Amino acid sequence: MRILIADDEKNIRESLRRLLELEGMEAVAVENGEAARDTLKEERFDAVLLDLKMPGLSGQEVLEWIRAEGIPVPVVMISAHGEIPDAVRALKKGARDFLEKPLDTDLLLQKLRTLVEEEKRKQVLEAASRTEQKVYRLLGEHPAIEEIRKKIVQIGPTDSTVLITGETGTGKEIIARAIHEASSRKEEPFIAVNVGALPESLAESELFGHEKGSFTGADSRKIGLFELAGGGTLFLDEIGEMSFSLQVKLLRVLQDRKIRRVGGTRDIPVRARILSATNRNLEERVQKGEFREDLFYRLNVIRISVPPLRERRSDIPLLAEHLLEQIVRRLSSGPRKLSEQALKKLIAYDYPGNVRELENILERAVIFSAGGIIEPEHTELRDLKVFVSQSPVEDLQSVEKEKIREALERRVGNRTQAARDLGISRRTLLYKIKRYGLPEKE
Repeated sequence: MRILIADDEKNIRESLRRLLELEGMEAVAVENGEAARDTLKEERFDAVLLDLKMPGLSGQEVLEWIRAEGIPVPVVMISAHGEIPDAVRALKKGARDFLEKPLDTDLLLQKLRTLVEEEKRKQVLEAASRTEQKVYRLLGEHPAIEEIRKKIVQIGPTDSTVLITGETGTGKEIIARAIHEASSRKEEPFIAVNVGALPESLAESELFGHEKGSFTGADSRKIGLFELAGGGTLFLDEIGEMSFSLQVKLLRVLQDRKIRRVGGTRDIPVRARILSATNRNLEERVQKGEFREDLFYRLNVIRISVPPLRERRSDIPLLAEHLLEQIVRRLSSGPRKLSEQALKKLIAYDYPGNVRELENILERAVIFSAGGIIEPEHTELRDLKVFVSQSPVEDLQSVEKEKIREALERRVGNRTQAARDLGISRRTLLYKIKRYGLPEKE
């Protein structure tokens, strides 16, 4: 929690700073309104304590500037007994509360914590209203999923940027949310935005915000998603679809940790952690000149590759059971269970749409199955590669073995590249090579 204190009386501001720091908060103390304004231009705070009467720029004038600039921070005014009418006017101008000198420190701490929590909840709700909030747990017992879980535990507490790669529908956003939940930012907003779905003409405004009058239709100031994320996490999905001009602006954000609203004149500090994902091969796009190489290296600090569902068929029964529970709850239908033959059919399918396609198949099956049992005829699959299976476990192993053999042949025995193609770790690949009796020498 970061608090800005502005008071022209040195003993008051220093005692407040020490008090807040003893309570585990980060406090910055400045001596006048001009310094408060300049500090707010460069840094982000969770709350501001403003002395109402200061020489030069008064607390009231700083408050009016904060509101005119659209800075999303709660302000508490500090006033002497005779200034209470002015403090009440400040409340009407947008201050969230006021405290009378001499200060009741217990009351001050209570008010600050309450206001900061209210502001965080407000940001989370606004983030939810502007982004799709569809959350699933990271399910699966396949070694590749276990490896991803281990990475999440390791990288969650860091501030490193993470690039999550994998086909459409593999659960990249679920992994991003898991990273957020494993971090110290988990009480802050998590904002997910599909960059590829944003029209190019609106993308910059949505991400960075805009000032009133900056373009036709900009009737008021808009706070962008980078600002709205606060000290939380901003997840940029389908980053490979970002326009070249927007790539330049994103690179600047990652380098300088600052943004500028469309039509704005001042830089705004960014505190959010940036995660991104793509279903495209960014290395190929870089080689073709379609994606900036410097931006790629900024995004690709830590890489998580998510395997497609067809490469972890052993997880299909677990995923299907979980998704069925969610679907019947959402549709308010009776309980459903997959018959043995229906499950075999689902395990045999290749899932070009991955887990998202499995969910759609099961939703249709719930709707079209009259009783409590889902039979094979209820599971409508696209006419794509399906292998016939009498023994799902045997066929899972034979298919996996063949996939590994093909990847090794394609990469001329290079296990690191083969593992990357398969979406698994090199250690997992070595284990499977030994398990299936494949050649152990590169």
